[in-house]
Amino acid sequence: MCGRDARVPYTGRTMGRMLVGIGLLLTVVGGVILLVERIPGLGRLPGDIIVERKNFTFYFPLATSILVSVVLSLFFWLFRR
Repeated sequence: MCGRDARVPYTGRTMGRMLVGIGLLLTVVGGVILLVERIPGLGRLPGDIIVERKNFTFYFPLATSILVSVVLSLFFWLFRR
């Protein structure tokens, strides 16, 4: 034996591919975020919670989150069929 455990599934090549995949995924997610910001009204729906104080603003997009969840659920349901 060379001192290496044959049961270890990750090699340098596998780790490199995984890092490239994570980088591509982050790039795609960043692009989607930039495109979603341009959709008018999204993020300012009735039901989104906004609390504004003197030096503090809290924003919780409840209605937007529900809408995105429903749209993605329908998309993946149709994709699976």
